[in-house]
Amino acid sequence: MKVVIIGGVAGGASTAARLRRLDEQAQIVMVERGPYISFANCGLPYHLGGVIPTREQLLVMSEPAFSARFNVDVRTRQEATAINRDRKTVTLKKEDGTVYEEPYDRLVLATGSSAVLPPLPGADDPDVYRLWNIPDLDAIMAKLGKAARSAVVVGGGFIGLEAAENLRLRGLKVTVVELLPQILPTLDPEMTAPLRQELARLGIDVRLGTKVQGVRRNADGQLEAELDPGEPATGDLVLMCVGVRPNSGLAKAAGLTLNARSGIVTDDHLRTSDPDIYAVGDVIEVAEPVFGGRTMIPLAGPANRQGRIAADNLAGRDSVYRGTLGTAIVKIGRLAAASVGWTERRLRQDGREFQQVYLHPAAHAGYYPGAKPLDIKLIFDAKGHILGTQIVGTDGTDKRIDVIASAINAGLTVDQLAELELAYAPPFGSAKDPVNLAGMVAGNVLRGDTVAVQANAIPAGVLLLDVRQPEETALGAIPEAINIPLGQLRSRLAELPHDRRIVTYCQVGLRGYVAERILRQHGFDAANLSGGMATWKMFHPGPIAPALPAETGSNCCAVRAETATPALPPAVSDSGKKVDVRGLQCPGPVVRLKQEMDALPTGQLLELLAPATFRPDLEAWCRTAGYPVTVADFDADSIRAVVRKGGAQPENLSISPNAGNNRSAALVLFSNDLDKAMAAFIIASGMAAAGMKVTIFFTFWGLSVLRKENPPALKKGLMDRMFGWMLPRGARHLALSQMNMGGLGATMMKKVMADKRVTALPELIAGARQLGVRFIVCEMAMNVMGLKREELIDDIDEVVGVATFAALVKEGGQPMFI
Repeated sequence: MKVVIIGGVAGGASTAARLRRLDEQAQIVMVERGPYISFANCGLPYHLGGVIPTREQLLVMSEPAFSARFNVDVRTRQEATAINRDRKTVTLKKEDGTVYEEPYDRLVLATGSSAVLPPLPGADDPDVYRLWNIPDLDAIMAKLGKAARSAVVVGGGFIGLEAAENLRLRGLKVTVVELLPQILPTLDPEMTAPLRQELARLGIDVRLGTKVQGVRRNADGQLEAELDPGEPATGDLVLMCVGVRPNSGLAKAAGLTLNARSGIVTDDHLRTSDPDIYAVGDVIEVAEPVFGGRTMIPLAGPANRQGRIAADNLAGRDSVYRGTLGTAIVKIGRLAAASVGWTERRLRQDGREFQQVYLHPAAHAGYYPGAKPLDIKLIFDAKGHILGTQIVGTDGTDKRIDVIASAINAGLTVDQLAELELAYAPPFGSAKDPVNLAGMVAGNVLRGDTVAVQANAIPAGVLLLDVRQPEETALGAIPEAINIPLGQLRSRLAELPHDRRIVTYCQVGLRGYVAERILRQHGFDAANLSGGMATWKMFHPGPIAPALPAETGSNCCAVRAETATPALPPAVSDSGKKVDVRGLQCPGPVVRLKQEMDALPTGQLLELLAPATFRPDLEAWCRTAGYPVTVADFDADSIRAVVRKGGAQPENLSISPNAGNNRSAALVLFSNDLDKAMAAFIIASGMAAAGMKVTIFFTFWGLSVLRKENPPALKKGLMDRMFGWMLPRGARHLALSQMNMGGLGATMMKKVMADKRVTALPELIAGARQLGVRFIVCEMAMNVMGLKREELIDDIDEVVGVATFAALVKEGGQPMFI
């Protein structure tokens, strides 16, 4: 038997290799129009950034090596121009123009696909590229070698984002332009929110919902991609990554059956409409296993498996290809985004019924260091069949998507997903693996144990109940929600209505589910927000940090270390202790910092991840402790700092130690009694008049002194509003600590003060400010009392934690408490 294979990359090479292993006697001819066979197409973007250092690593097997190992007649740089089905020959054209016919008994079409180059004005410019094969890569690398400093990537799919990241790693300024309103169409929009943040961290400018109308040269000779809407995107090169189309022209000319997308139609044995011609890879239509339809999915993994199955059938073995789910994963900075099966968007477009849940479990046991969350979206039908899954995270993303893809292939339900026995050790997973948890949550929905409300479809008129701790709600909550911590819920059920649906939520969904179960068993109409606050934020992302200035030059390793983080002492990467206090509330961060620094040997470094609000406290504490520190933004909510214990100050540290000042004084005002508040301001003003540096630290009830009489209307939870009703509204409304007599005493005192020409409290406050007295406010007390910055007077210097006040005390001596 003589088999001719047209195409020598994934599908073609795997067909040839498998067929030879099954049949040593077969005559195999493999024809490839390009110069290379069996190269790593998926690795091309990673050579751009130097992650794969040499192009030779992308050449999986050379033509001579393949021929020698598998006894295959490999013919590169030859193009098949026609299939003569009646004569069972293929017309081949050599690089020198010579044309000849090659006979076959069986023919395999593995012609693959080609990157689309849209017919735009200027698309024929030599600096407009595609990235699909080795010659494409060589052309781009040659351009990069000429000191290219910027690039425009058109397309926000797999290849576009991989290329964008690697060009950025190389030091280029990168702009990604995507026609759709989201990146990565294999995910639903909300699941791409963390990826957008990561691209911003990398310093990549992403423009969504934007159409490229053409490419032109500007006055400086750079390329400009004309955008609608928006200003042009400028780059030294433009990389088109807008999709692929099947190379099915040969099959069409031969009269083989094609689908509407020009894909070659095959049966489950991968035979075309001509029983002597098989087809594999990107060029074919395949079965879609979830609903039993047909689809086209250009991925290397399926192409290789199809080659193996085609070879089985060529060798006389009955082998069936069951279809392609589209299991895929892509790396974007520190994150991985993976998917399998159908998305919510595609299901809605197809008019299919489905249910879905979100969860955010840690990738491994939370008590083992380094546990990071996985964002998981599981989609299923009313019978528990798994329709699709999307996962975004760091460690373990690939493992979980592969397990769920295997479950779909095996026809498992969500209940069986919950029962899977998976490997567990603290560094790798949890006793309840995220895959098991996904099945459990979905099973709870199907059994009616929970009613899952989606973050983008919260019904009107419901009562949102936040069951997190107040320290958590202080960091952000859903508008109009009220807060009753889960531990207090049973004792406070009387505060909740029975005639209104209550939607509970927590941070990731678990406490919200427990609260829902409590409420429902006490007769309430309750539901739970699927995935909690974490999912809500995916639908309502905050501002994305602007791109950082691009690094220039070609030292990709230097850029890769921390692309979007200002420089920190290099020793942090290989020595010193690392501490994460982002989960602690004041004074937790400063207490932990002191404990760690006390235990650290002199001269060593401590790397700290902390909430962004901890920055003033951190700098104040380090200043008084005499520890050099440098601080950089880590993300929108966090900082990364490096503290050195003693020793010489590193050259790039921005904050130096400062000796104390014994002409300073600090007062703590924690009372809202009129007489005590007046005493505080009289003493502070007297000290300031004597030339001392004075600070008043307002905490708890003392915050009332700074309240505006007519604060703006703000959205608050029930407890916060109750505090607002109870607390005095500013300096004019304080009561006396003794003999207040329902307010009569305070009125009498104010009259006596006026008669004796004693300055009233509002004027004392203004006078203290004029004398330079600093007002600092306790952040923790504000959160507890339910006050927001907008409700306090404008003359406040800082909202801080206890560490800032401790630094003041150390500089100025014992504080006064009033």
